[in-house]
Amino acid sequence: MKILYIGSVLFSKIILERLIKLNQELVGVISKKESKFNSDFHDIVSIAKKKNIPTFYSNDINDDKTISWIKDIKPEVIYCFGWSNLIKEEILKIPTIGVVGFHPSLLPKNRGRHPLIWSKILGLKQSGTSFFFMDKGVDSGPILSQKPFSISFEETIQDLYEKMVSNALIQIEELNVELKNKTYKLKSQKNLLSTSWRKRSKIDGVIDFRMTSISICNLVRGLTKPYVGASCYYLNEEVKVWEIDIGKNKSIAMEPGKIISVTEKNIEVKTGDGSVILTKHEFKKLPKENQYLNL
Repeated sequence: MKILYIGSVLFSKIILERLIKLNQELVGVISKKESKFNSDFHDIVSIAKKKNIPTFYSNDINDDKTISWIKDIKPEVIYCFGWSNLIKEEILKIPTIGVVGFHPSLLPKNRGRHPLIWSKILGLKQSGTSFFFMDKGVDSGPILSQKPFSISFEETIQDLYEKMVSNALIQIEELNVELKNKTYKLKSQKNLLSTSWRKRSKIDGVIDFRMTSISICNLVRGLTKPYVGASCYYLNEEVKVWEIDIGKNKSIAMEPGKIISVTEKNIEVKTGDGSVILTKHEFKKLPKENQYLNL
């Protein structure tokens, strides 16, 4: 089964390496030289070149040069994992089997942008991983493989990323066999049950201390490394916050955002329903007790 592989993030790299280890017939790899918006960007061309797999750099997957290159290598299936642009119908029709996409949610729920991050920020208890045949819609094609994973309050986005990868590595091995032998089973998505998440903006990462302590912890843990990090403001400067815990203060006679205590580098801050402790952050100068954040 001749596979064309498209990707440009860390996840793309991991799955490509597994396909190489499985001795799959990779007839081409498409990636990007750089990305200004993917914090986990990864150029996978160097991996392919080591194995003498034909490679192609593309900034626009739907331009004439890219389409011509894809047609020349005659793939039977295209794997597109970690590519932020929609693939147009002309490419969808090239492989005889189809174009397989990946989405880290339990489709048809939570289509769209940043599904792993939103699932943590919003406090979901469960998400999952879905492989599907791409169609003209966004994450709307028939599902080939789906596997759930749980989400606990203490986990960070890195923990979820690892669960996503663990699921996908199991699924891709099974899916390769099913596609090659044409034994795969399709499950149509019910569009009436679908939900969709929007692209995050910078303001989505700003901590509003009027929120509940749980919501603030989910926000920080959902944006921590390898992503951009949540932030607050002190003396009109943006400060990144990477790690956080729930505090014990329950005083209602204190405004959200007020510094309750500063112990070494741990900063306890009043929230809408209690307090949180900022345990790893980038304050150039530590604030003092009774000062305020975000003022």
